[in-house]
Amino acid sequence: MHLIPNAEESVIRRDPAASVHHLYPTQDSPDVKLDSGYTPLQARLSLGFRKEEGATRLVEREHFGPLLVQKPLYPEGREVCQVVIVHPPGGVVGGDQLEISARVGAAASTQVTTPGAAKWYKANGHVSHQAIRLDVGVKGVLEWVPQETIFFDNVDVKLEHHVVMEKEASYIGCEILCFGRTASGESFTSGRIRQRTRIQYEGRLIWFEQLRLAGGSAGMKSPLLLAGNTICATLIAVGKTVSPTVLAAAREEGGEIAKGAGHLGISQLKPVITARYLGNSSETARQVMLHIWGLLRPAMLGREAMVPRMWKT
Repeated sequence: MHLIPNAEESVIRRDPAASVHHLYPTQDSPDVKLDSGYTPLQARLSLGFRKEEGATRLVEREHFGPLLVQKPLYPEGREVCQVVIVHPPGGVVGGDQLEISARVGAAASTQVTTPGAAKWYKANGHVSHQAIRLDVGVKGVLEWVPQETIFFDNVDVKLEHHVVMEKEASYIGCEILCFGRTASGESFTSGRIRQRTRIQYEGRLIWFEQLRLAGGSAGMKSPLLLAGNTICATLIAVGKTVSPTVLAAAREEGGEIAKGAGHLGISQLKPVITARYLGNSSETARQVMLHIWGLLRPAMLGREAMVPRMWKT
């Protein structure tokens, strides 16, 4: 269900993407100027997936505001449903609020990605929020693989990521956080980021992590946090344990891709596998994470690694 004013319906039928840009103009600059009459954007997206006759189908799709998916994709066949979450404004400014929820039914398999990097612009005196809730049913599979997240200077952001898994469910989630747009000579010298990640498995809390980072603070240089790096990539996989051979290959080959730049660590504590890379190149982080995912996916899910098409564009 698309909650968009009726006056725009004729435009939507001709070009859905264009109509959303018409309603919510793209914020393509980190220096968005907000006047006193600015109303922060609120956007919600709710998705539901169910396995029917051997195929995973998108059976629920409701959105409010500039946050949506278009048609489901099946690059691997009908068993795995891939959706691309689109945020047409192109960036989040101070005060904006995003909510995303997805429910994967029993034995259904879903992969969620994004068409490009998420950009969080300066606060302008307002806190921006994003809340993600993911539910995975019995023997269900959810891969959460968005592209990079870029935090511009002077942001004020609160992020919540909550995963709830039932018996024999599998989850692989990856995020690449970029602190400052370093390719453009910018750095993260002020602002604050608060992030909390929780994963529950069969009613037990098995992963809880919090980040509180102030731009330009000592924490950015601390060996306990960023160790002076500007990129932090994390992959968390929950489900079937993998052999020490696979983990050893992930460490060795991931290190070869990084070519000695940055730091890579991988550990397994049943039923959680964690891989983290610290460095200064988002492209290197992407290659390392994709390679590790490519080794874990066949071992955990029994499926060949197929890089999401959006990551290739």
